[in-house]
Amino acid sequence: MLTSRERVHLALAHREADRVPVDFGGSAVTGMQVSTVYWLRQALGLDPAGAPVKVIEPYQMLGEIAADLMDILGIDVVGLTGPRTLFGFENVGWKPWTLFDGTPVLVPAAFNTEPEPNGDILMYPEGDKSAPPSGRMPHGGWYFDTIIRQEPIDESRLPVEDNLEEFGPISDADLEHFRAEADRLYTQTDKAILANFGGTGFGDIALVPAPWLKRPKGIRDVAEWYMSTLTRRDYVYRIFERQAEIALGNLEKLYRVVGDRASVVFMSGTDFGMQTGPFISRKTYRDLYQPFHRTLNDWVHHHTPWKTFIHTCGSVIALLPDFIEAGFDVLNPVQCSAAGMDPAELKRRFGDRLTFWGGGVDTQGTLPFGSPDQVHREVRERLRIFGAGGGYVFDAIHNVQARVPVENLLAMFDALQE
Repeated sequence: MLTSRERVHLALAHREADRVPVDFGGSAVTGMQVSTVYWLRQALGLDPAGAPVKVIEPYQMLGEIAADLMDILGIDVVGLTGPRTLFGFENVGWKPWTLFDGTPVLVPAAFNTEPEPNGDILMYPEGDKSAPPSGRMPHGGWYFDTIIRQEPIDESRLPVEDNLEEFGPISDADLEHFRAEADRLYTQTDKAILANFGGTGFGDIALVPAPWLKRPKGIRDVAEWYMSTLTRRDYVYRIFERQAEIALGNLEKLYRVVGDRASVVFMSGTDFGMQTGPFISRKTYRDLYQPFHRTLNDWVHHHTPWKTFIHTCGSVIALLPDFIEAGFDVLNPVQCSAAGMDPAELKRRFGDRLTFWGGGVDTQGTLPFGSPDQVHREVRERLRIFGAGGGYVFDAIHNVQARVPVENLLAMFDALQE
Protein backbone atom coordinates (compact mmCIF):
# COMPACT_ATOMS: atom_id res chain seq x y z
CA MET A 1 0.00 0.00 0.00
CA LEU A 2 1.52 3.28 -1.08
CA THR A 3 1.56 6.37 1.09
CA SER A 4 -0.15 9.47 -0.23
CA ARG A 5 3.23 11.09 -0.76
CA GLU A 6 4.51 8.16 -2.80
CA ARG A 7 1.29 8.12 -4.82
CA VAL A 8 1.62 11.80 -5.77
CA HIS A 9 5.32 11.42 -6.57
CA LEU A 10 4.51 8.61 -8.99
CA ALA A 11 1.90 10.77 -10.69
CA LEU A 12 4.41 13.63 -11.00
CA ALA A 13 6.88 11.16 -12.54
CA HIS A 14 4.19 10.14 -15.10
CA ARG A 15 3.85 6.67 -13.67
CA GLU A 16 0.67 4.91 -12.56
CA ALA A 17 0.21 4.24 -8.86
CA ASP A 18 -2.24 2.00 -7.03
CA ARG A 19 -4.87 4.66 -7.70
CA VAL A 20 -5.09 8.23 -8.96
CA PRO A 21 -4.07 10.68 -6.19
CA VAL A 22 -6.60 13.25 -5.01
CA ASP A 23 -6.36 16.88 -3.90
CA PHE A 24 -9.08 18.88 -2.21
CA GLY A 25 -7.87 21.70 0.04
CA GLY A 26 -4.18 21.71 -0.87
CA SER A 27 -4.33 25.26 -2.24
CA ALA A 28 -6.56 28.30 -2.61
CA VAL A 29 -7.66 27.03 -6.06
CA THR A 30 -8.29 23.38 -5.18
CA GLY A 31 -10.64 23.72 -2.21
CA MET A 32 -14.30 23.96 -1.28
CA GLN A 33 -16.51 26.82 -0.16
CA VAL A 34 -17.09 26.55 3.57
CA SER A 35 -20.85 25.89 3.43
CA THR A 36 -20.19 22.98 1.06
CA VAL A 37 -17.65 21.57 3.52
CA TYR A 38 -20.19 21.99 6.33
CA TRP A 39 -22.93 20.05 4.52
CA LEU A 40 -20.50 17.37 3.37
CA ARG A 41 -19.35 16.82 6.96
CA GLN A 42 -22.99 16.65 8.08
CA ALA A 43 -23.84 14.09 5.40
CA LEU A 44 -20.88 11.92 6.38
CA GLY A 45 -21.83 12.06 10.07
CA LEU A 46 -18.56 13.71 11.11
CA ASP A 47 -20.16 16.49 13.17
CA PRO A 48 -23.30 17.11 15.18
CA ALA A 49 -25.75 19.58 13.66
CA GLY A 50 -24.55 23.15 14.07
CA ALA A 51 -20.86 22.33 14.52
CA PRO A 52 -18.96 25.14 12.75
CA VAL A 53 -16.27 24.74 10.10
CA LYS A 54 -13.20 26.98 9.96
CA VAL A 55 -12.88 29.50 7.14
CA ILE A 56 -9.21 29.13 6.22
CA GLU A 57 -9.27 31.51 3.24
CA PRO A 58 -11.73 34.38 3.80
CA TYR A 59 -11.47 35.99 0.36
CA GLN A 60 -13.11 32.98 -1.31
CA MET A 61 -14.55 31.72 2.01
CA LEU A 62 -12.90 28.33 1.66
CA GLY A 63 -13.51 25.77 4.37
CA GLU A 64 -10.96 23.67 6.23
CA ILE A 65 -10.56 20.12 4.93
CA ALA A 66 -9.68 18.61 8.30
CA ALA A 67 -7.79 15.35 8.82
CA ASP A 68 -10.91 13.25 9.45
CA LEU A 69 -12.50 14.44 6.20
CA MET A 70 -9.25 13.90 4.32
CA ASP A 71 -9.10 10.31 5.51
CA ILE A 72 -12.67 9.51 4.48
CA LEU A 73 -12.28 11.11 1.05
CA GLY A 74 -8.86 9.65 0.33
CA ILE A 75 -7.10 13.00 -0.09
CA ASP A 76 -3.35 12.82 -0.76
CA VAL A 77 -2.22 16.46 -0.64
CA VAL A 78 -1.81 19.07 2.08
CA GLY A 79 -1.07 22.75 1.59
CA LEU A 80 1.84 24.71 2.98
CA THR A 81 0.87 28.37 3.06
CA GLY A 82 1.97 31.59 4.73
CA PRO A 83 0.64 32.82 8.07
CA ARG A 84 -1.59 35.57 6.64
CA THR A 85 -4.77 35.59 4.59
CA LEU A 86 -5.44 37.60 1.44
CA PHE A 87 -6.84 40.33 3.69
CA GLY A 88 -3.57 40.54 5.58
CA PHE A 89 -4.55 39.07 8.96
CA GLU A 90 -3.46 35.77 10.45
CA ASN A 91 -5.53 32.60 10.75
CA VAL A 92 -5.54 32.66 14.55
CA GLY A 93 -7.98 33.36 17.40
CA TRP A 94 -11.04 31.65 15.96
CA LYS A 95 -14.48 33.13 16.66
CA PRO A 96 -18.02 32.27 15.52
CA TRP A 97 -19.63 33.87 12.48
CA THR A 98 -22.67 33.02 10.35
CA LEU A 99 -23.11 33.01 6.58
CA PHE A 100 -26.16 34.59 4.96
CA ASP A 101 -27.77 31.16 4.63
CA GLY A 102 -27.28 30.44 8.34
CA THR A 103 -24.25 28.15 8.04
CA PRO A 104 -22.20 28.36 11.28
CA VAL A 105 -18.49 28.94 10.73
CA LEU A 106 -15.37 29.98 12.60
CA VAL A 107 -13.32 32.94 11.35
CA PRO A 108 -10.01 34.45 12.47
CA ALA A 109 -10.03 37.04 15.25
CA ALA A 110 -9.18 39.90 12.87
CA PHE A 111 -12.02 38.97 10.50
CA ASN A 112 -13.70 42.32 11.19
CA THR A 113 -16.66 43.24 9.03
CA GLU A 114 -19.17 46.07 8.81
CA PRO A 115 -22.67 45.86 7.31
CA GLU A 116 -23.82 48.31 4.65
CA PRO A 117 -27.38 49.72 4.62
CA ASN A 118 -28.20 47.47 1.63
CA GLY A 119 -27.05 44.36 3.51
CA ASP A 120 -23.63 44.02 1.89
CA ILE A 121 -20.72 43.22 4.20
CA LEU A 122 -17.44 45.13 4.10
CA MET A 123 -14.03 43.65 4.96
CA TYR A 124 -10.93 45.59 6.00
CA PRO A 125 -7.19 45.08 5.33
CA GLU A 126 -5.50 43.55 8.38
CA GLY A 127 -8.92 43.79 10.05
CA ASP A 128 -8.33 47.52 10.58
CA LYS A 129 -11.59 49.44 10.29
CA SER A 130 -9.72 52.76 10.30
CA ALA A 131 -8.48 51.88 6.79
CA PRO A 132 -10.69 51.96 3.70
CA PRO A 133 -12.48 48.63 3.16
CA SER A 134 -10.85 46.30 0.64
CA GLY A 135 -13.52 43.61 0.22
CA ARG A 136 -17.28 43.39 -0.19
CA MET A 137 -19.60 40.40 0.21
CA PRO A 138 -22.86 41.24 -1.59
CA HIS A 139 -26.03 40.66 0.41
CA GLY A 140 -26.87 36.98 0.10
CA GLY A 141 -23.43 36.23 -1.36
CA TRP A 142 -20.90 33.52 -0.59
CA TYR A 143 -17.50 35.20 -0.83
CA PHE A 144 -15.86 38.62 -1.07
CA ASP A 145 -15.22 40.76 -4.12
CA THR A 146 -12.21 43.06 -4.11
CA ILE A 147 -12.92 46.77 -3.73
CA ILE A 148 -10.75 48.72 -6.16
CA ARG A 149 -8.89 51.51 -4.37
CA GLN A 150 -7.09 53.17 -7.24
CA GLU A 151 -5.43 56.51 -6.47
CA PRO A 152 -5.22 59.02 -9.36
CA ILE A 153 -2.36 58.08 -11.66
CA ASP A 154 0.24 60.76 -12.38
CA GLU A 155 2.01 59.63 -15.54
CA SER A 156 4.94 61.95 -14.81
CA ARG A 157 5.51 60.26 -11.47
CA LEU A 158 4.81 56.54 -11.51
CA PRO A 159 7.66 54.81 -9.69
CA VAL A 160 8.02 51.06 -10.11
CA GLU A 161 8.30 50.79 -6.33
CA ASP A 162 4.61 51.64 -5.97
CA ASN A 163 3.69 48.27 -7.48
CA LEU A 164 6.36 46.44 -5.50
CA GLU A 165 5.12 47.39 -2.04
CA GLU A 166 3.88 43.83 -1.38
CA PHE A 167 7.12 42.22 -2.52
CA GLY A 168 10.31 42.16 -0.54
CA PRO A 169 12.82 39.94 1.23
CA ILE A 170 11.02 37.32 3.27
CA SER A 171 11.12 37.95 7.01
CA ASP A 172 12.81 35.69 9.54
CA ALA A 173 9.41 35.18 11.17
CA ASP A 174 7.86 33.95 7.94
CA LEU A 175 10.83 31.69 7.26
CA GLU A 176 10.37 30.14 10.68
CA HIS A 177 6.66 29.68 9.99
CA PHE A 178 7.37 27.82 6.75
CA ARG A 179 10.10 25.72 8.39
CA ALA A 180 7.87 24.67 11.29
CA GLU A 181 4.83 24.02 9.12
CA ALA A 182 6.79 22.02 6.55
CA ASP A 183 8.26 19.91 9.34
CA ARG A 184 4.84 19.36 10.94
CA LEU A 185 3.13 18.40 7.68
CA TYR A 186 5.97 16.11 6.62
CA THR A 187 6.36 14.26 9.92
CA GLN A 188 2.75 14.17 11.11
CA THR A 189 1.12 13.20 7.81
CA ASP A 190 2.03 10.99 4.87
CA LYS A 191 0.66 13.54 2.40
CA ALA A 192 2.46 15.27 -0.45
CA ILE A 193 3.05 18.94 0.35
CA LEU A 194 1.92 21.61 -2.12
CA ALA A 195 3.75 24.81 -1.12
CA ASN A 196 2.53 28.32 -1.89
CA PHE A 197 5.17 30.80 -0.76
CA GLY A 198 3.80 33.79 -2.67
CA GLY A 199 5.64 36.39 -4.69
CA THR A 200 6.27 34.24 -7.77
CA GLY A 201 3.16 35.05 -9.83
CA PHE A 202 3.46 37.89 -12.33
CA GLY A 203 0.38 40.05 -12.86
CA ASP A 204 -2.04 37.77 -11.01
CA ILE A 205 -5.19 39.87 -11.27
CA ALA A 206 -6.56 38.53 -7.97
CA LEU A 207 -3.51 40.06 -6.29
CA VAL A 208 -3.04 43.30 -8.23
CA PRO A 209 -5.65 45.22 -6.14
CA ALA A 210 -3.76 44.07 -2.99
CA PRO A 211 -6.70 43.71 -0.56
CA TRP A 212 -4.22 43.12 2.29
CA LEU A 213 -2.64 46.60 1.92
CA LYS A 214 -4.30 49.49 3.73
CA ARG A 215 -3.54 52.12 1.09
CA PRO A 216 -2.02 50.53 -2.01
CA LYS A 217 -0.14 52.71 -4.47
CA GLY A 218 0.63 52.24 -8.15
CA ILE A 219 -1.69 50.62 -10.68
CA ARG A 220 -4.35 48.72 -8.71
CA ASP A 221 -7.45 48.89 -10.88
CA VAL A 222 -8.13 45.65 -12.75
CA ALA A 223 -8.98 47.23 -16.10
CA GLU A 224 -6.15 49.76 -15.77
CA TRP A 225 -3.65 46.97 -15.08
CA TYR A 226 -4.68 44.95 -18.11
CA MET A 227 -4.48 48.03 -20.33
CA SER A 228 -1.10 48.88 -18.82
CA THR A 229 0.40 45.62 -20.10
CA LEU A 230 0.07 47.29 -23.50
CA THR A 231 0.10 51.05 -22.86
CA ARG A 232 2.72 50.95 -20.08
CA ARG A 233 4.45 47.77 -21.16
CA ASP A 234 7.95 48.93 -20.13
CA TYR A 235 6.70 49.91 -16.68
CA VAL A 236 5.09 46.48 -16.17
CA TYR A 237 8.23 44.76 -17.45
CA ARG A 238 10.37 46.62 -14.90
CA ILE A 239 7.98 45.56 -12.14
CA PHE A 240 8.35 41.93 -13.22
CA GLU A 241 12.15 42.26 -13.42
CA ARG A 242 12.42 43.51 -9.86
CA GLN A 243 9.82 41.04 -8.61
CA ALA A 244 11.80 38.17 -10.13
CA GLU A 245 15.01 39.34 -8.43
CA ILE A 246 13.25 39.43 -5.06
CA ALA A 247 11.58 36.06 -5.67
CA LEU A 248 14.88 34.36 -6.51
CA GLY A 249 16.39 35.53 -3.24
CA ASN A 250 13.34 34.36 -1.31
CA LEU A 251 13.24 30.96 -3.01
CA GLU A 252 16.84 30.35 -2.01
CA LYS A 253 16.05 31.17 1.63
CA LEU A 254 12.87 29.10 1.56
CA TYR A 255 14.60 26.03 0.21
CA ARG A 256 17.10 26.23 3.04
CA VAL A 257 14.30 25.91 5.61
CA VAL A 258 11.76 23.76 3.74
CA GLY A 259 14.17 21.56 1.82
CA ASP A 260 12.95 18.44 0.06
CA ARG A 261 9.85 18.15 2.25
CA ALA A 262 7.73 19.98 -0.36
CA SER A 263 6.76 18.04 -3.47
CA VAL A 264 5.22 20.82 -5.56
CA VAL A 265 5.49 24.60 -5.45
CA PHE A 266 2.70 26.91 -6.61
CA MET A 267 4.50 29.33 -8.95
CA SER A 268 1.79 31.19 -10.87
CA GLY A 269 -1.92 31.88 -10.48
CA THR A 270 -2.21 34.38 -13.34
CA ASP A 271 -5.16 33.57 -15.60
CA PHE A 272 -4.37 33.65 -19.30
CA GLY A 273 -7.58 32.16 -20.69
CA MET A 274 -11.20 33.04 -21.36
CA GLN A 275 -13.98 30.56 -22.03
CA THR A 276 -13.33 30.93 -25.76
CA GLY A 277 -9.53 31.11 -25.97
CA PRO A 278 -6.47 32.89 -24.59
CA PHE A 279 -6.97 36.58 -23.92
CA ILE A 280 -3.39 37.39 -24.85
CA SER A 281 -1.41 36.32 -27.88
CA ARG A 282 1.39 33.78 -27.71
CA LYS A 283 3.75 36.61 -28.67
CA THR A 284 2.65 38.68 -25.67
CA TYR A 285 3.05 35.73 -23.33
CA ARG A 286 6.53 34.98 -24.68
CA ASP A 287 7.56 38.63 -24.54
CA LEU A 288 6.16 39.77 -21.20
CA TYR A 289 5.65 36.72 -18.97
CA GLN A 290 7.68 33.75 -20.17
CA PRO A 291 11.15 35.20 -19.46
CA PHE A 292 10.30 35.55 -15.77
CA HIS A 293 8.49 32.23 -15.52
CA ARG A 294 11.52 30.54 -17.07
CA THR A 295 13.94 32.32 -14.71
CA LEU A 296 12.13 31.15 -11.57
CA ASN A 297 11.31 27.67 -12.85
CA ASP A 298 14.90 27.14 -13.94
CA TRP A 299 16.13 28.06 -10.47
CA VAL A 300 13.70 25.61 -8.86
CA HIS A 301 14.67 22.79 -11.21
CA HIS A 302 18.40 23.40 -10.79
CA HIS A 303 18.36 23.66 -7.01
CA THR A 304 15.41 21.62 -5.71
CA PRO A 305 13.38 18.48 -6.45
CA TRP A 306 10.15 20.52 -6.43
CA LYS A 307 7.74 20.37 -9.35
CA THR A 308 6.39 23.73 -10.53
CA PHE A 309 2.64 24.39 -10.64
CA ILE A 310 0.77 26.89 -12.84
CA HIS A 311 -2.89 27.71 -12.28
CA THR A 312 -4.63 29.37 -15.20
CA CYS A 313 -8.32 29.16 -15.96
CA GLY A 314 -9.96 29.12 -19.36
CA SER A 315 -8.95 27.91 -22.80
CA VAL A 316 -5.15 27.84 -22.75
CA ILE A 317 -4.38 24.92 -25.06
CA ALA A 318 -2.72 27.33 -27.50
CA LEU A 319 -0.32 28.45 -24.76
CA LEU A 320 0.58 25.02 -23.37
CA PRO A 321 3.72 24.62 -25.52
CA ASP A 322 4.91 27.96 -24.15
CA PHE A 323 4.13 26.98 -20.55
CA ILE A 324 6.14 23.79 -21.05
CA GLU A 325 9.00 25.76 -22.58
CA ALA A 326 8.87 28.07 -19.55
CA GLY A 327 9.47 25.05 -17.31
CA PHE A 328 6.10 24.36 -15.74
CA ASP A 329 5.51 20.76 -14.70
CA VAL A 330 1.89 20.90 -13.49
CA LEU A 331 -1.22 22.48 -15.05
CA ASN A 332 -4.30 23.42 -13.03
CA PRO A 333 -7.35 23.65 -13.08
CA VAL A 334 -7.62 22.02 -16.56
CA GLN A 335 -10.88 23.70 -17.52
CA CYS A 336 -12.25 21.08 -19.90
CA SER A 337 -15.45 23.07 -20.48
CA ALA A 338 -13.51 25.87 -22.23
CA ALA A 339 -13.00 25.93 -25.99
CA GLY A 340 -10.46 23.43 -27.27
CA MET A 341 -9.75 21.91 -23.85
CA ASP A 342 -10.87 18.40 -24.77
CA PRO A 343 -9.50 15.94 -22.17
CA ALA A 344 -8.40 13.31 -24.68
CA GLU A 345 -6.66 15.90 -26.85
CA LEU A 346 -4.88 17.44 -23.85
CA LYS A 347 -3.70 14.04 -22.69
CA ARG A 348 -2.61 12.95 -26.18
CA ARG A 349 -0.63 16.09 -26.97
CA PHE A 350 0.79 17.08 -23.59
CA GLY A 351 0.34 14.18 -21.18
CA ASP A 352 3.99 13.14 -21.36
CA ARG A 353 5.21 16.62 -20.38
CA LEU A 354 2.53 18.04 -18.06
CA THR A 355 0.92 16.59 -14.98
CA PHE A 356 -2.77 17.55 -15.11
CA TRP A 357 -4.02 18.62 -11.68
CA GLY A 358 -7.77 19.10 -11.83
CA GLY A 359 -10.19 18.62 -14.70
CA GLY A 360 -12.03 15.91 -12.77
CA VAL A 361 -15.54 17.33 -12.95
CA ASP A 362 -17.05 20.53 -14.34
CA THR A 363 -17.80 22.96 -11.49
CA GLN A 364 -19.74 25.31 -13.78
CA GLY A 365 -22.20 22.72 -15.01
CA THR A 366 -22.14 19.06 -14.07
CA LEU A 367 -21.26 19.23 -10.38
CA PRO A 368 -23.71 21.97 -9.32
CA PHE A 369 -26.51 21.33 -11.82
CA GLY A 370 -26.21 17.73 -13.06
CA SER A 371 -27.64 14.57 -11.54
CA PRO A 372 -25.56 12.25 -9.32
CA ASP A 373 -25.41 9.78 -12.22
CA GLN A 374 -24.07 12.47 -14.55
CA VAL A 375 -21.43 13.44 -11.98
CA HIS A 376 -20.47 9.80 -11.51
CA ARG A 377 -20.08 9.20 -15.25
CA GLU A 378 -18.07 12.36 -15.85
CA VAL A 379 -15.66 11.61 -13.01
CA ARG A 380 -15.08 8.05 -14.24
CA GLU A 381 -14.48 9.27 -17.77
CA ARG A 382 -11.96 11.92 -16.67
CA LEU A 383 -10.15 9.34 -14.52
CA ARG A 384 -9.98 6.97 -17.48
CA ILE A 385 -8.54 9.61 -19.81
CA PHE A 386 -6.24 11.62 -17.57
CA GLY A 387 -5.17 8.77 -15.29
CA ALA A 388 -3.77 6.52 -18.04
CA GLY A 389 -0.01 6.22 -17.63
CA GLY A 390 0.12 8.55 -14.62
CA GLY A 391 0.65 12.29 -14.80
CA TYR A 392 -2.66 13.08 -13.10
CA VAL A 393 -3.87 14.35 -9.73
CA PHE A 394 -7.65 14.40 -9.42
CA ASP A 395 -9.43 17.57 -8.39
CA ALA A 396 -12.49 19.43 -9.55
CA ILE A 397 -12.09 22.26 -12.04
CA HIS A 398 -11.21 25.03 -9.56
CA ASN A 399 -12.85 25.35 -6.14
CA VAL A 400 -16.13 23.57 -5.42
CA GLN A 401 -18.63 26.36 -4.90
CA ALA A 402 -21.54 26.84 -2.50
CA ARG A 403 -24.92 25.16 -2.94
CA VAL A 404 -23.60 22.09 -4.73
CA PRO A 405 -26.02 19.25 -3.92
CA VAL A 406 -24.40 17.00 -1.36
CA GLU A 407 -25.64 13.99 -3.36
CA ASN A 408 -23.45 15.16 -6.23
CA LEU A 409 -20.43 15.51 -3.96
CA LEU A 410 -20.95 12.00 -2.66
CA ALA A 411 -21.32 10.70 -6.23
CA MET A 412 -17.99 12.31 -7.11
CA PHE A 413 -16.20 10.62 -4.24
CA ASP A 414 -17.99 7.32 -4.82
CA ALA A 415 -16.65 7.30 -8.38
CA LEU A 416 -13.14 8.03 -7.08
CA GLN A 417 -13.29 5.22 -4.56
CA GLU A 418 -14.54 2.75 -7.17
